[in-house]
Amino acid sequence: MTVVHHDPAARLWMLTTPHSSYVVRLDDHGRLRHLHWGARLTPEQAAALPYVLDVATNFDGELAEEYPGEGGARFGVPALRVVHPDGSRSTEWRPDGHRIEDGLLVLSFRERLGPLELDLCYRVRPDSDAVDRWTELRHTGADGQPVRVGQLAAARWTLPLRADYRLGHVTGGWSAENRLTREPLARAETVLTSRRGITGHQANPWVVLDAGDAGEEHGEVWTSALAWSGSWRITVERTVHGLAAATHAAGHEGPEVVLRPGESWRTPVSTGLYSAHGFGGASRAWHAHVRAHVLPRPDELRPVLYNSWEATGFDVGLAGQLDLARRAAALGVELFVMDDGWFGARKDDTAGLGDWTPAPDRFPDGLAPLAAEVRRLGMRFGLWVEPEMVNPDSDLYRAHPDWVLHESGRPRTELRNQLVLDFGRPEVAAWAHAWLDGLVREHGVDHLKWDMNRVLTEAGRPGDPDADRLWHGHVRAVHALMDRLRADHPGLRIEACSGGGGRTDLAMLARTDQVWTSDNTDALDRIAIQHGYGQIYPPGTMGAWVTDSPNPLTGRRLPLEFRFHVAMTGALGIGGDLTHWSEDELARAAELVARYKRIRPVVQRGRLYRLRDAVQYVHGDEVVLVAWRLAEPHGAPVVPLRLAGLDPQARYVDQDTGEVHHGAVLTARGLSTGLTRDHSSRLLHLRRQD
Repeated sequence: MTVVHHDPAARLWMLTTPHSSYVVRLDDHGRLRHLHWGARLTPEQAAALPYVLDVATNFDGELAEEYPGEGGARFGVPALRVVHPDGSRSTEWRPDGHRIEDGLLVLSFRERLGPLELDLCYRVRPDSDAVDRWTELRHTGADGQPVRVGQLAAARWTLPLRADYRLGHVTGGWSAENRLTREPLARAETVLTSRRGITGHQANPWVVLDAGDAGEEHGEVWTSALAWSGSWRITVERTVHGLAAATHAAGHEGPEVVLRPGESWRTPVSTGLYSAHGFGGASRAWHAHVRAHVLPRPDELRPVLYNSWEATGFDVGLAGQLDLARRAAALGVELFVMDDGWFGARKDDTAGLGDWTPAPDRFPDGLAPLAAEVRRLGMRFGLWVEPEMVNPDSDLYRAHPDWVLHESGRPRTELRNQLVLDFGRPEVAAWAHAWLDGLVREHGVDHLKWDMNRVLTEAGRPGDPDADRLWHGHVRAVHALMDRLRADHPGLRIEACSGGGGRTDLAMLARTDQVWTSDNTDALDRIAIQHGYGQIYPPGTMGAWVTDSPNPLTGRRLPLEFRFHVAMTGALGIGGDLTHWSEDELARAAELVARYKRIRPVVQRGRLYRLRDAVQYVHGDEVVLVAWRLAEPHGAPVVPLRLAGLDPQARYVDQDTGEVHHGAVLTARGLSTGLTRDHSSRLLHLRRQD
């Protein structure tokens, strides 16, 4: 399959994926126009495409430009905003050639009057329906005059004209992340953003658009996501003439990048994906793409982990951790992670961040005895770290108060009693690498839970004229540090965390192995949180813990099996205080851990189908169904669950009871779950019979 096609006569380029096409063309004025993003076309069909929209009146000007700047009769969201040395803001781009190689298309342009060059970059792969896009801007002047860049979008994604549109995205907050909402798209500009310097709990950098008629398994949907772990902005516009588009950019309004002669600025990657098979089809395509082309080690099964935080809080010591490790090992846990409180003067959240040596009063012989015992018990060893943060009450801050983000003469806002280290400073990044590298090397650390419990404020660096670059520089430095650690320590695995799911994005998943989805471990709340997470991100990357009942955050009491079943739909972890679990609970937990290990390849690698009050995974010949019953009025009927993704001609054998089911019956009539009590659940494991 030719994934990039160029038609010189038509001045047209077409990107082809297994199930879609993406087409752009230069018009008679040299402007790059968007023609098509949707069902797969032949080159002949692509050449026959009309322009999407062309309106020009005294009051309205509207073109489906692929990458609009400012100037002329343009009144929509600009992908590019610059201020030239003479103060003008208009841009007039002239085509300057193209390059095609190994699925990569680069379309180059030169500004007619200003010293700027622009590359629009596209990448497609023969095994994925995703289209990657990014942009690079270069200052080619020689007179020393800078250009101010207010916005350099990674991409603008234009939809086909439809009678109506619906916007899907997630909202939330700390401990309430990823709450999915779908709403009619307003004839306006709808801005989704984070101004916090992290991806954010309140929104996530992806959107899904449809014509208002799509369902879970039917209808056209267009999705796009930005791979960026800092501030971001997605503006979805719907004009009075019906055109809908989504513009993806790193950063937020306000900060500007000063681009000097000889400098260039490259955006993060924005990825778009079209599916003709509803929201579920789009999710499965995303999961396959992330596993194949984003995750660093996609073929590895995520281990069952135990984390000590909810058992101990800051009351961390060798004896208590050893006791928890032995109890965790007896359950079949494969990775033991000691959370916050093991270092410096860390007795609570007021002190110690930045002093990354084991607390001598709690670990007089360092971490070696704990690490050795964890490994003797057959588990891997992990630690919680928060490298980007410092407490003012720490030796590090007393020695280097200038290492934090701050503005001259302004207060240094403390959140959770901590400040943010300026990772854009080379000496700070070097310090962080030195202690992290030493920690991993000395103790053979297998897993780092990398946390960030605070957003960016006073993002300045006194005396630096390029201080606005901090918003980008910090993120890039964190990415570079993670990349370097993984290269130096191939066995190291990293879990992304930011007060729960505050730094979940494709750029972070390219450097980590899983995400701590939320600090909220209440299984009832987690159903909604995990539902939103799985719209784009694969279940195998979704950290999900079983903790105590009543839940320490919500106080809700839920059955142990229900808590396990909900957590078993992702990367299973345990975080409760095992010293207070009864013998019956511990025995049942061990059985459920063993069962998870049997179904883990299906959950972590399979195709996800979202059913009513259930999730289903299909991987090869195996099927896993996790169903639950929430609060229902008395007498409500128990409607059979109709499974999906099965071969109607095949038989499927229940791996626990031996009962045989026909694929056609399971999909047409459905399966009775037998759940009649609130907060009851059932796990079904089927295997296709030859």
